[in-house]
Amino acid sequence: MALKLGSLIKAKYPEIKIIFTRDKDVFVELIERANIANRAKADLFICIHANANANEAAYGTETYVLGLHRTEAQQKVAERENSIIALEDDKGAKYKEIDLSTDAIIVRQLQLKVFLDHSILFAEKLQKAFKKFGRYDRGVKQAGFLVLYKTTMPSVLIETGFLTNPNEEKFLGNITGQVNMADLMFNAFENYRNQIENKTPVIIEKNDEIISEPVESPESTLKDSSGLVFRVQVETWDQRRDNSYNLFKGYEVFEYEQDKMYKYCIGNFSDYQMAKNYKIELIKKGFQNAFLVAFLNGERISIEKAIKLAEK
Repeated sequence: MALKLGSLIKAKYPEIKIIFTRDKDVFVELIERANIANRAKADLFICIHANANANEAAYGTETYVLGLHRTEAQQKVAERENSIIALEDDKGAKYKEIDLSTDAIIVRQLQLKVFLDHSILFAEKLQKAFKKFGRYDRGVKQAGFLVLYKTTMPSVLIETGFLTNPNEEKFLGNITGQVNMADLMFNAFENYRNQIENKTPVIIEKNDEIISEPVESPESTLKDSSGLVFRVQVETWDQRRDNSYNLFKGYEVFEYEQDKMYKYCIGNFSDYQMAKNYKIELIKKGFQNAFLVAFLNGERISIEKAIKLAEK
């Protein structure tokens, strides 16, 4: 299916370089799949999978982008896909330093925010194409897939259907079904490419809008930012934002630059618990990706180190 999609793209857009993680039936380590895309500085990463479920009646297509799973089913899909690490020669020893915890995924989402909106845009176009063809639309979802976590570009993982469903297994195993799915993916890719090339603004609708009233910061907020400081990071962008940016209205915002990204924080606390409580209030007000960061004399340090210093 992936080879068919690549052929369709190459035929229509010969200037586009197609890079496959593999073009024959060989095993490629999960992290290497992401590394191949990163080394090539790819503009889009498309991972094509087939799904499975203990319930043989489960059917339909779904597309994932990086994020926190919202249901146990989404978590199980990610765990199943990530579990092939056990097939690797070192049994996954190289992955010990990779953190797929809730906090780590939130941080990674913020780091890749410039790509995440495009990932969602492409995922939505894929699901729209599948639905129009008559495939059951299971929606655009988020989960902690390792390949999506490690790629630094717009990235999606497509679950084309359920091999545990006899009808879907027949459809996906049939050349006609594979060609149809490749055609649908190509149509979605073409629509996505046209929108990006035309620089049409990417607007992702959200159910939870940012509430305009700012959260009042507690009285003990520090006036001086020297020494040990806890802050709540709320946004990450590839371009600098000024205080007139709508999201920041009513807040005193601290900006710092890291990994060629501009990161924005609210609050200035010496007390970890007060900063943590403030983060909770900001999340309630719509800053869904808010998390704590710490600084020592203006330099970013880990929260773990900051807590130990604060306890001394």
